[in-house]
Amino acid sequence: MKNLLEQLEKERRKVDFDSFDISVKEIVSMSHEGIIDIAPEYQRQFRWPEKNQSKFIESVFLGIPIPSLFMAANRDGTWELIDGVQRLSSLIHYIADAEQLSKFGIKENLKLKGLDILSEFNGKTFDDIPQSLRLKFTLRPLKITTLSDKSDLKVRFDLFERLNTGGVKLTDQEIRACVYRGEFNDFISKLSKNGDFASAINLPRSNESDGTREELVLKFFAYFYDRDNFVHSVVGFLNDYMQKASLEFDYASSRDLFERTFNELKQELPNGIRRGNRNVTPINLYEAVAIGAADIIAKGGTIIGKNAEKWINDEELKKLTSGATNSRKRLKERIDYCSERFSQ
Repeated sequence: MKNLLEQLEKERRKVDFDSFDISVKEIVSMSHEGIIDIAPEYQRQFRWPEKNQSKFIESVFLGIPIPSLFMAANRDGTWELIDGVQRLSSLIHYIADAEQLSKFGIKENLKLKGLDILSEFNGKTFDDIPQSLRLKFTLRPLKITTLSDKSDLKVRFDLFERLNTGGVKLTDQEIRACVYRGEFNDFISKLSKNGDFASAINLPRSNESDGTREELVLKFFAYFYDRDNFVHSVVGFLNDYMQKASLEFDYASSRDLFERTFNELKQELPNGIRRGNRNVTPINLYEAVAIGAADIIAKGGTIIGKNAEKWINDEELKKLTSGATNSRKRLKERIDYCSERFSQ
């Protein structure tokens, strides 16, 4: 019992919240000014159809309690949106002026539709209603809950993940892009567009723009530099590494290793990293082949002319990259196997 209480208290102290009541007008203005930051990874989530947006606007007019918008405070005083992109975007769509709409890539203001209670509002934009109603709407207070900047980044990732309730869920890497912003995040994003890397990785269309490529770049560096610290949780391991790399990272030599590795992989495996007749790259196979190749290239060797298109289908490698593979032992075994084959 004592251990349970101690753990609860320890973890609770990592989470610090503040609550505010802020008017609709002020929330939209803060978003336009960048005080409230809707990350690009979140902006793509704006998927509510106009009828759903209209229902939300109707609720605000009627004074129906609205769930809190959830933010995370940054050290520079700005807030990042964690939960509530549909609600905040609907407010912007409805009342924002032309300049504000343009910033968020919205062409024109919302015209309300499908309302049952306020049926007279159907077909009307914000500018179509009387000034008194516009004032009443913009002064409506909404609840804002903010995670203090005192909370560490691991807690912030966890809360992004738990509160990721939008219609289009963010992937783990898209959440990392929100949480661990900065030079390293920009670095892996740029490398994910490298042509040689793109030719080596065959992804389903659904994974082409969801952060999967960026996560594979992150895995390349995390497993190459830090594989000895991997235990079992891939998500936790990648979070820890991204936080560490965001603070200190050798960009020049790492870029050089990445580019040389995937340039040689393109030559050795012209059809990409794949097994048999499958067109999609298995993630565990990617890890083994890419890091195994990097191990050789980092030591001054080459992987060209090593018959990889044949041995990539070996039964032993299949076993090492199939089933329960998320352990340090299995990770090391599959990387070492490829490294040895590339060195022969």
